[in-house]
Amino acid sequence: MSHSTDAPHQPEKDLQEKGLRSGAVGLVASVVLSVSSVAPVYALTATLGPTVAQVGLQMPAVFLAGFLPMLLVAYAYRELNRVMPDCGTSFTWTAKAFGPYAGWMCGWGLVVATIIVLSNLAGVAVSFFYLMLAQVFENPGLADLAHNRGVNVLTCVVFVALATAIAYRGVTLTKEVQYVLVGLQLAVLAVFSLFAFVKADQGRSPLAIEFSWQWLDPFAVQSFAAFTAGLSLSLFIYWGWDTSLTVNEETAGSAATPGRAALLTMLVILTAYLVTAVATQRFAGVGTESYGLGNPETEDNVFAALAKPVLGSLSILIYVAVLASSASSLQTTFLPPARTMLAMGTYRAIPARLARIHPRFASPSAATLLAGAGTAVFYSTMTLISDSVLVDTIFTLGMMICFYYGLTAYACVWYFRRELTSSVHAFLFKGLFPLLGAALLTAVFAKTAVDTFDPAYGSGTSLFGVGTVFLIGFGLLALGVLLMLLQRRRAPAFFRGETLRHDTPSLIVED
Repeated sequence: MSHSTDAPHQPEKDLQEKGLRSGAVGLVASVVLSVSSVAPVYALTATLGPTVAQVGLQMPAVFLAGFLPMLLVAYAYRELNRVMPDCGTSFTWTAKAFGPYAGWMCGWGLVVATIIVLSNLAGVAVSFFYLMLAQVFENPGLADLAHNRGVNVLTCVVFVALATAIAYRGVTLTKEVQYVLVGLQLAVLAVFSLFAFVKADQGRSPLAIEFSWQWLDPFAVQSFAAFTAGLSLSLFIYWGWDTSLTVNEETAGSAATPGRAALLTMLVILTAYLVTAVATQRFAGVGTESYGLGNPETEDNVFAALAKPVLGSLSILIYVAVLASSASSLQTTFLPPARTMLAMGTYRAIPARLARIHPRFASPSAATLLAGAGTAVFYSTMTLISDSVLVDTIFTLGMMICFYYGLTAYACVWYFRRELTSSVHAFLFKGLFPLLGAALLTAVFAKTAVDTFDPAYGSGTSLFGVGTVFLIGFGLLALGVLLMLLQRRRAPAFFRGETLRHDTPSLIVED
């Protein structure tokens, strides 16, 4: 008698087809979509400064440390996708493992995290759009338009509308646009890093510092609070690798290809981040003056300060790259929330009209439009409330990432609990690795929750003596609970287990 470890479960019979275009995405396209969602150039310009502010010279080490829980969680996603290739991913898997309430909140966490990212993407795109115009037309005054709240919000809404329109037309158009934009991002990062290394070695940067292997030592961070704050930011820069999973129903080989694409994405991103982080720190140091990475005046937009010193006459390349990174990610980042809402609508966890599929484009049209509208409203509101919206929402995002990634990893362990002793593979990849990843994310979430109550956390703004980051994070989670209870009262079928069964099948034993 032997245990089957490759396909131990019968297909889940209550998972429903959504009407998406099957086989539209292959392995390469899946990796490209995920890399685009991560948006490496945008992620770096938004987090290099805040991370240095928290951990100083250990910024590369914290980037490396942030990779570990993401990799461990990626194994959970891979194993769950093999038996349940459903575009609802975290929502569907957590509901199957823990029941409708945990599933609903996990889906809410994913949607909210994505709205936060989309708002930041649009904000960064606006800044670099006007920086690029200022350089093209040799008019520095154009760059100041990004700081005009009215112009900023209006431009942001236009960008979101354009991205929504492309996502509305389906994954086929989205992936074709991404090949060029992702290639451009990675190429510019390579050129930027090369110039930074060369100029630092030639003594052409007065802020340059010598490389030290201690930069890669996470234990050299001065305090645990600083480490968790930096780690929360580093988790943000990897966010988006799971986009390949959210298009699983549109992927050729839906059970295996999305998981492989997620792991390949992680390796590509890690390499790009470590090289760029070391090169940037080598060139600019961590000081608080000029283009030093610790300068609080440039922490939310580091590449804008470094473009000219590093690339000189080619500085427009970094403006184009950040704009391309933000714009391309705006398109692909619509995929996860739209497909999560599509699944939630299909299983009646939210209004069924959000499960509508466009008859021509085979895209979740209603959910995509709602994601676009939510992004525009969230960004506009936060911009009018806070001058430091980009910094605070990025810190908030780290909490949301820990919440729904961690819950999904726990769901993996519980769902496969009956087979964890069937093989070494099952024990490691379905049990130990996901559990470690979930535990690490839980620790970061708990520590961040405590720290963000302090008004000094993040941008230093507060309301009634409570930090803005805490209010945004827990306010959004509380809103999710309220909406869940309202939906249960309005349409209780999902919460009764009638549309998506809560169960964890037994291991199949083969003779």
